[in-house]
Amino acid sequence: MRHTPREASPRRYLMCPPTHFQVTYSINPWMDPTKPVDLPLALVQWEDLQIRYRSLGHTVELLDPRPGLPDMVFAANGATVVDGRVLGAKFAYPERTDEAAAHLDWFRAHGFEEVRAPDHVNEGEGDFAVTSSWILAGRGFRSSPLAHHEAQEFFGRPVIGLELVDPRYYHLDTALCVLDPGGEEIMYYPDAFSPGSRAVLRRLFPDALLATESDAAALGLNAVSDGRHVLLPQAAVGLFAPLRDRGFEPMGMDLSELLKGGGSVKCCTQELRS
Repeated sequence: MRHTPREASPRRYLMCPPTHFQVTYSINPWMDPTKPVDLPLALVQWEDLQIRYRSLGHTVELLDPRPGLPDMVFAANGATVVDGRVLGAKFAYPERTDEAAAHLDWFRAHGFEEVRAPDHVNEGEGDFAVTSSWILAGRGFRSSPLAHHEAQEFFGRPVIGLELVDPRYYHLDTALCVLDPGGEEIMYYPDAFSPGSRAVLRRLFPDALLATESDAAALGLNAVSDGRHVLLPQAAVGLFAPLRDRGFEPMGMDLSELLKGGGSVKCCTQELRS
């Protein structure tokens, strides 16, 4: 294993404050409306993540939260941006439907010229993970397989469909993280995927870091990497040493309040790839 530090590259992220965050309905196994959300704590935890990005030299753009849309804090779900082209989201559940328009409005107001409202259900970077060669695309619980073809035609990149089979890992970004897009390096939890999809991942990424059940259950794969620093839930303790062995610098984040909505670091972070 490598111990040489990796090179970080500046990134541009879109985030949305959890001003209206609460759990009043359940659309994934993590959400329990009987467990109250400590909103002031959620705001502090989210702000800590934003500050950490800025301290690492990244740019953070802000999306204004809208009343009645408590899940807008999970900004990764609102679109996918590749080469400056924006494919919007089309949410599977009506509770989140209006988030899609809020994201498209932001992109159009901020100078993005190629912005597409999708025909098929996709939940943005929740189910699309971008490497230098492919777009890995989750399906099985939220995004439609038809969205994979739509993304391939729009972005002009090969899309690799991956079947999710465990409802706890309802989005691809809960089960897989791209660590080094240029080097095609990922980490993932094998049991979140169908046998055929596991075989595809082994073939494409034979040296991937494999997460244990306990680290996956801490949403440890809902992480963000800039090529060197890996921001991930602090409870995923089993991932820290393997990441260091590969030359990465893991940084534990406490987003325990947002975890009540089924999201962590990555869910709160949409990457704006120019």
